[in-house]
Amino acid sequence: MIKLTINNIPVEVPEGTTILNAARKAGIRIPTLCYVEGLQAIGACRVCIVEIEGVYALAASCSMPVSKGMKVLTNSRRVREARRMVVELLLSEHNGECQTCDRREDCELQSLAAELGIRSISFQGEKTRAGVDVSTPALMRDHGKCIKCRRCVSVCNEIQHVGALWPQSRGFETSIGPAFNRDLSTVACVQCGQCAAVCPVGAITERDQIEEVWAALDDPDKHVVVQTAPAIRAALGECFGYPPGTLVTGKMTAALRRLGFDAVFDTNFAADLTIMEEGTELLTRLKGALLDGEDTALPLMTSCSPGWIKFAEHFHPEMLPNLSTCKSPQQMFGAVAKTYYAQKLNLRPEQIFVVSIMPCTAKKYECGRPEMNDSGTRDVDVVLTTRELGKMIRSAGLDFLSLPDEEMDAPLGLSTGAADIFANTGGVMEAALRTAYEIVTGRGLPMDNLHVEPVAGLEGLKEASLTIVNVLPDWSFLEGATLNVAVAHGLGNAERLLNLIATGEKTYHFVEVMTCPGGCIGGGGQPRFTTNEIREARIAAIYREDEGKKLRKSHDNPDVARLYEEFLGKPLGERSHKLLHTKYTDRSVL
Repeated sequence: MIKLTINNIPVEVPEGTTILNAARKAGIRIPTLCYVEGLQAIGACRVCIVEIEGVYALAASCSMPVSKGMKVLTNSRRVREARRMVVELLLSEHNGECQTCDRREDCELQSLAAELGIRSISFQGEKTRAGVDVSTPALMRDHGKCIKCRRCVSVCNEIQHVGALWPQSRGFETSIGPAFNRDLSTVACVQCGQCAAVCPVGAITERDQIEEVWAALDDPDKHVVVQTAPAIRAALGECFGYPPGTLVTGKMTAALRRLGFDAVFDTNFAADLTIMEEGTELLTRLKGALLDGEDTALPLMTSCSPGWIKFAEHFHPEMLPNLSTCKSPQQMFGAVAKTYYAQKLNLRPEQIFVVSIMPCTAKKYECGRPEMNDSGTRDVDVVLTTRELGKMIRSAGLDFLSLPDEEMDAPLGLSTGAADIFANTGGVMEAALRTAYEIVTGRGLPMDNLHVEPVAGLEGLKEASLTIVNVLPDWSFLEGATLNVAVAHGLGNAERLLNLIATGEKTYHFVEVMTCPGGCIGGGGQPRFTTNEIREARIAAIYREDEGKKLRKSHDNPDVARLYEEFLGKPLGERSHKLLHTKYTDRSVL
């Protein structure tokens, strides 16, 4: 342990701790613009500079380790003046258009300028050349607003292992983007939006589609329905001042009704449906491998996360046979809404307009994939992120905090706790195991012991082994078998997991992969800025939502059972296969 003082406050921290993190432990905030929690600090922005007694130059606190007896000042006159100059220099190049910028309400650069009391810019000169890239359906890049902090580069390369963004050129001519300054659509970008989630300004944002939704709501010939992903209810409140992890399910439902949607449904209904299809697919593959001796593609890998799907298509096409053929819950919902639900209302599929509220920017890409139109038209019309919904609620003049709690509509609004935990890393795995266990054993799991602890939490790679005993006669081939499962979140961890499988070091039967750190609760469309502390608060909220429900297993959802009885037939049946399953594309050659 190292003892030092920060602003004359004694602090004791482990050796190797940076000054920035030591200050945070002491309750002292040092501003940053390039730092990303958990990644190697690069000291690019110089906003976090501090003064160290006996050291001539100011030091970047994000990368400077503490030392014994060190005396640090984070807010001396010298530090304040230097920090102010750094921010003024950034502002002098920043082609911000702050009056109309998408980030004007939560711009870190603007907030820092206000905090430092900057009322004018001393340095006048050339601005960064403007240039907008709208080549992808999920993300928009504005070169003129970029401050070259390199957060997006760090996340894209170190966390996601995608490598779509890099610094180009040098000096004032530096720009951040794909190689040779190409458009994002021309490189292997998975459109996960983690770059947008960490960008401190408005240089990378989601493609705003709010006006498309208003236009649909204003169209008297459209029956407009909305579905909300499980992660939204644990994060939307942050847009209105609630602390992270506050559940706002009822208020969210009330807000959506007041925005004018004809029906407010729950993506969780389709998550329960996904478990029925994916669980059956898993058991079918296990039967083929263990009983029939077929050369079956195992492990079965989940397909709920569109960024992960695109990652596999680009970088690991050899694993495409292992991906579950199940569509994501979002897309299953769209197909069911425009067929089963449309029939109940005696409407044509094209008369139903489906809006999704998702924590994920890649969902904007997913809904436009050409294979996602099995209803006879585009299954999901528009996807809004959590942030976009927050803006839409504010623009409608709704006082979110005073809204009553309301219930979602039938028949696509009822869901179980198993569907809620889809939002968390490990949640899809746990939900699937809850149902698979009861199918093969015929025994109910105790309601107070449903969580699969080894696959929960924020560790990057998690695994568990379950021995199956006392099975029903139809599943006798599973008697005594050990089922090996694994969970990865963040595409860098997925890459590590795939390498373990490829080398034969690990053998699994079922694998869950989530694109974003923490799962959907840490999605690229969630309220900024997402730290591990915020992820943990949202995860805890989702588990509370699950634990508060009477129904906690997907196969117990009576409305899902009715859907099969009235319309789909059975899991993996002819109609369910047409509407709820899909195929993938080798994108290894762009």
